[in-house]
Amino acid sequence: MTRTSLPPTVLVLRALGLGDLLAGVPALRGIRRGFPGHRIVLAQPAGLAEPALESGALDAVFPAEAPGRAVPTLTHWPGPPPDVAIDLHGNGPESRAALAALRPRRLLAHACPDGPPWHAQTHERDRWCGFLAHYGIPADPRDLRLPPPSAPSPAPGAVLVHPGAASGARRWPAERFAAVVRCLRAAGHQVVLTGGPGEETLVRAVAERSGVHHQDVRAGGMPLAELSALVAEASLVLCGDTGLAHLAYAHGTRSVTLFGPVSPRLWGPPPSPDHLALWRPGPPGDPHGPTPDARLLRIGSGEVAAACLTLLRCHRGEPADQPVRPAVAHAN
Repeated sequence: MTRTSLPPTVLVLRALGLGDLLAGVPALRGIRRGFPGHRIVLAQPAGLAEPALESGALDAVFPAEAPGRAVPTLTHWPGPPPDVAIDLHGNGPESRAALAALRPRRLLAHACPDGPPWHAQTHERDRWCGFLAHYGIPADPRDLRLPPPSAPSPAPGAVLVHPGAASGARRWPAERFAAVVRCLRAAGHQVVLTGGPGEETLVRAVAERSGVHHQDVRAGGMPLAELSALVAEASLVLCGDTGLAHLAYAHGTRSVTLFGPVSPRLWGPPPSPDHLALWRPGPPGDPHGPTPDARLLRIGSGEVAAACLTLLRCHRGEPADQPVRPAVAHAN
């Protein structure tokens, strides 16, 4: 195929984390359908290529990342200018400018003169599907499921507990996770603890306080394909507001997610009795703060254990002691 016969290219910028990628899948699928015959390329961290490509929305990943949530440079783009460039990274001029520097024939961005207004209090999946609708591209925010992983789970049917988070503000205390794990194990459930790079000490602390066996501790980060299989075949996932929660939503795995300081109405699960989001209403805090958010700390271990056991009884087909609550539940 000669250069002149190459299909037109759509370059999408969303160079963020795992949760951001998965929350963006409905919009990416809308782009796929909205530009038939185009080659869809996503600029994002190379380490997230596997789940991005598994979404079925993309043809390729263009490696691009920057520390934190900063806008990466795209000057290493290897081909001719993209026919269309789409900014799903944010609302500021920096991400728009990074794409504009590649001289695309058409640029879609919140920060463009023809772009839609930015509404801060909008759920992330709804935000980007609405953004595309402004440009006449339909996308369904419910279209977020990933196909089942090809690899088998190392612990099918286990309850997966992930105590870590990217920032201290979203990290529920280790001793409370341990208390919930003790309840789950006393009820006869196998519990697997996971943690990302640098979270080894945290995960070991939860394991020691809850009696989880060393073979069920997977700290320090797992290959993403193995982690995805573990989540997909888990009976339940318990974690904070992290990328792992979005992986549970994407695989349809029952989940209990602990929110604070950001409301689940902005980043929470899809409406479903299989997903419970526990949080305390209040003014938004700093999601990148170093210490646990006050609203997160007001969620008690007893109510978390009760939420987990209720969903697990439903998973086994047993009658629940109380009705399963809606996806967003205000902790008392």
